[in-house]
Amino acid sequence: MNTILAPLKELGAYEEMMRALHQTGGKAAASGCVESQKLHMIFGTDAGFDVKIIVTYNEIKARELLDDCRLYCRESYFYPAKDLIFYQADVHSNQLTRERIAVQRRILEGKPFTIVTTFAALMAHQIPLKIIEDSVIHIGVGSVVEEQALARRLAVMGYEKSFQVEAPGQFSIRGGIVDIFDLTSENPVRMELWGDEVESIRSFDILSQRSVEDNMTQVSIYPAVEMILLPENMQEGLLQVQRDCKERAAYFRAQTMPEEAHRLEQAVEELCTQVTEFQSYLNLESYIGYFYENTMSLIDFFRDKSCCFYLDEPMRIEEHANAVELEFRESMTNRAEKGYILPKQMEVLFGVQEVMARLEKERAFALSTMEYKGFPIKFTNRYAINTRSVPSYHSSFAELVKDLNSFKKRGYRVLLLSSSVTRAKRLAMDLMDEGLNAFYTEDAQRILQAGEIMTFHGSVRKGFEYPLLKFIVISETDIFGRQQQKKKRHKNSGEKYSGTKIQSFTDLKVGDYVVHENHGLGIYRGIEKVKVEGVVKDYIKIEYRDGGNLYILATGLDVIQKYASSDAAKKPKLNKLGTQEWSKTKSKVKSAVNEVAKDLVDLYAVRQQKKGFIFSKDTVWQHEFEEMFPFEETGDQLLAIEATKNDMESPRIMDRLICGDVGYGKTEIAIRAAFKAVQDSKQVAYLVPTTILAQQHYNTFVQRMKDFPVRVEMLSRFRTAGEQKKVIEGLRKGLVDIVIGTHRLLSKDIQYKDLGLLVIDEEQRFGVRHKEKIKQVKEEVDVLTLTATPIPRTLHMSLVGIRDMSVLEEAPGERQPIQTYVMEYNQEMVREAIVRELARNGQVYYVYNRVNSIDEITNQIAALVPEASVAYAHGQMKEHELEKIMSEFINGEIDVLVATTIIETGLDISNVNTMIIHDSDNMGLSQLYQLRGRVGRSNRNSYAFLLYKKDKMLREVAEKRLQAIKEFTDLGSGFKIAMRDLEIRGAGNLLGERQHGHMEAVGYDLYCKMLNEAVKTLKGTKRADEDFNTYVDMDVDAFIPPSYIVNEAQKLDIYKRIASLENESECEEMRKELRDRFGNIPKSVENLIQITLIRVMAHKRYVTEIKGKVGHVTFYMEPYAPVRVERLPMLLEKYKGTLDFSAKGTPNFVLKYKKNGLVEKEGERMMKYTNRILTDMAVLY
Repeated sequence: MNTILAPLKELGAYEEMMRALHQTGGKAAASGCVESQKLHMIFGTDAGFDVKIIVTYNEIKARELLDDCRLYCRESYFYPAKDLIFYQADVHSNQLTRERIAVQRRILEGKPFTIVTTFAALMAHQIPLKIIEDSVIHIGVGSVVEEQALARRLAVMGYEKSFQVEAPGQFSIRGGIVDIFDLTSENPVRMELWGDEVESIRSFDILSQRSVEDNMTQVSIYPAVEMILLPENMQEGLLQVQRDCKERAAYFRAQTMPEEAHRLEQAVEELCTQVTEFQSYLNLESYIGYFYENTMSLIDFFRDKSCCFYLDEPMRIEEHANAVELEFRESMTNRAEKGYILPKQMEVLFGVQEVMARLEKERAFALSTMEYKGFPIKFTNRYAINTRSVPSYHSSFAELVKDLNSFKKRGYRVLLLSSSVTRAKRLAMDLMDEGLNAFYTEDAQRILQAGEIMTFHGSVRKGFEYPLLKFIVISETDIFGRQQQKKKRHKNSGEKYSGTKIQSFTDLKVGDYVVHENHGLGIYRGIEKVKVEGVVKDYIKIEYRDGGNLYILATGLDVIQKYASSDAAKKPKLNKLGTQEWSKTKSKVKSAVNEVAKDLVDLYAVRQQKKGFIFSKDTVWQHEFEEMFPFEETGDQLLAIEATKNDMESPRIMDRLICGDVGYGKTEIAIRAAFKAVQDSKQVAYLVPTTILAQQHYNTFVQRMKDFPVRVEMLSRFRTAGEQKKVIEGLRKGLVDIVIGTHRLLSKDIQYKDLGLLVIDEEQRFGVRHKEKIKQVKEEVDVLTLTATPIPRTLHMSLVGIRDMSVLEEAPGERQPIQTYVMEYNQEMVREAIVRELARNGQVYYVYNRVNSIDEITNQIAALVPEASVAYAHGQMKEHELEKIMSEFINGEIDVLVATTIIETGLDISNVNTMIIHDSDNMGLSQLYQLRGRVGRSNRNSYAFLLYKKDKMLREVAEKRLQAIKEFTDLGSGFKIAMRDLEIRGAGNLLGERQHGHMEAVGYDLYCKMLNEAVKTLKGTKRADEDFNTYVDMDVDAFIPPSYIVNEAQKLDIYKRIASLENESECEEMRKELRDRFGNIPKSVENLIQITLIRVMAHKRYVTEIKGKVGHVTFYMEPYAPVRVERLPMLLEKYKGTLDFSAKGTPNFVLKYKKNGLVEKEGERMMKYTNRILTDMAVLY
């Protein structure tokens, strides 16, 4: 990095500074620094330290510094402070722990790197580094591993055991295969054991559960929690906890405070059972003082390393540290007095003075803008440095050129940084066109000469200048305004992401409702093994009304679907075996489905004939506009943008639907399409359902388009009559390019000069009347529709050729992960959560779902936090009232909004970063999921608190519920269930009310299957062989042994997937996956795969059923099969006397052959003969 850092060596005080910092415990301070220049100084005075620790005064600042650090040091990490106030939640998301352990891992690995942290992180007590080091597990190929011992060790390290590893911090052990997802790794690892010896280690992909990278030779597993309990410390610690508790409870009772005494005893009793009986070591952090005598601070981790602490703005650090300490002490004293915690639990934070005293012994360099006095650490060597920040050019290129010319005359060295290589090159070219001799280079070691102007790939937030050294760095932000850094994408995320089909069978539990295509709705009762005449098979048991049971071979799973409807609370009515009711229901639905299909196909035909406007290809402006998008586009988003542009450039009228969850970037797609339309002098109308959304989108559009000559206007109730009139006039004359508004846009009095694109947002929220009006506008115009209810994949497939859709399923790169806590309701916590959010000038959502008592809760909160302004909103208010409250909330006049779940639709307020959900256990996962998506829309840490009632629920029930919510916190499989709920709702919206009832009748999956078939028939792509199912029942051991796959849900999933294989190459893939995940394939599973192939071939030959007993196999044919009868003798001739044909009843072939006597060989022979006959039957068609 000589290019950037070399000029610093010319500073007068440079040598002295270096000398001061070279000494052990040396101190230096520089004042006169400006923002981005501080890092220049830090890395420029680096005397080869192993670790550089940059300490700043708050998290947002730390994350900004981290972004800038990457220019100088690739290996830069953020070390967040522990969240000490909310540590006693039942469940946390492990994001913070992950980031912290990643840093501890780097320290132990001993490679040089940079840490950016806040002073608060230095104040927490931590267990000695040695203990973490000792608990790391190193496993290499050839190591000896005892499964049970390994499981016990992982449990102590905070890993949880599950059947399938789905999230960091989990492990699973099954038959010689061990999967572990280390908290700090990108992918989990899979180890295969031969006896007790590790045979191979490889990493695997969490979505497909297949191996990614083979042949790793060794792996290190780091702890998943920061508080590791060694057995020897545990007993002693618990005894001490109990002693303190007894003493404190006696004190409370003496003060006549029985409630507090009881509360404390209960908490301690729960702790003891948790640790001793459940062996769960979560959330013990607050008891660290009981289990470890000599705790450390982060500062002590670097005792034996050469390191330097850099303090960014010492006075602000001190102020921040004192505030943290004060908040903590107040909160803890409060809790101790109310019996929530033991007095010793208050000692999990070192005081500010104590931490300063530890820093006093270390090497430290303070950087500040101004001189200061009275800081606890004495800096003897102080230097004043002359630097300036670079003025902003606000995208004025002429100003920049003028300044560069004057810098050049004065012999300055100029470095221009750009965050993309293409832009850096383009900048150099543009400057050369202006007559400046600028050049681009990738050589980071090239020393700049006086009067040179160089562009380079890298990014800093703001530029800086050293007037005395005649050296200036100008960043892209200074020239073009603030653009957030786009993150580079991970490798392999590209290949991995291609829409996944939902395998709803993984979620099938005993007691779930299922639909059998021929017998209707029943209840799934599990897998039963049945042995008939010495042959073992797995059957799936389904229970029907009035005690009827149906047993189905596990190989015929493709005719069963899980029953799913949009109203999960309503119990469906079971069918009765052997009656006509199911076939009646099915035929009713079938005719309804045909109607829908017909409408869709007609609509498609009409659209195909009309011609629309052909937009021109992307211009230079379009590229520039898109580069200014502050986030990283997701893969899905890019595909959707691409598709939308292609539609606009084609002669067909565009009618594209974009579905994606809240915050997945739908609006950006619309913005780019709108910009494209305006380039061709067309007008754009953007229709939204509510006034507030209109205001929000208007702000977004104006913000994005401010650098371009585009006029954006808004029509809604927030505008006066005069303003509205002006806008309408502008639209008629063609002066307004983009208009955003509610259904006011559909009024008679509005005329466009040349409308080219209509965007409809949240389509599902417009009424029928409005939809009719939209249809009239739509006739000739390109239309882009956005919706937040995800459209089901299955439905998407059947509509694919009819309505153009783009589905955004890939979540956008982490804004900031949401810290989710699940805890019992207690007022103290609610107060603290609100106060903490207000302290950083944020706002809070409090979700309370009962309209009749919402005002009481609002008053309670106002009493708890008197300094906050609290208001409530619910769906039964008058529209004007609601709008008034919402707009006050958006403008920051209300601090806490108590609302029913109406907030789950649509609003996007980036200043709300704390959400408290009252009685969260009464809400469905999909609701919680959508609610939680309302916070965390900005670059701050956001919090979601899921509260439940304070009472001793049954342990087991509570555990289960929390488990579900916990899966959901880390977007595990709970997320899939939530998506499923939403999808069904989306399907109802897409197809309208009437179809909704039919969907309920047969269950959602079967409905989609029927719709798909109807569309194919109408389009003429359907084949005759799609109308019947083929069953194979042969006396062959074909099942998955319990020793091979233990977990029933996984077993079902594999059965279902084997049943859906269609050709040899898919079978080979399946075999690879089975070997990879469960070890070598048993014979009975191989038979299962063979039988599936037989079934596929039989279906092609119009065989409806194959029954195989030892010695003879019967093939039942589909009566309407297009068989060429004249060729029958040819086939029978080939198998002289062993193959008979009968046309009585159901036409069938019977094959007879001699028995062998060896049972295990019989199965193989039967399959061989069956295959041969099916192959030879090809002559009949």
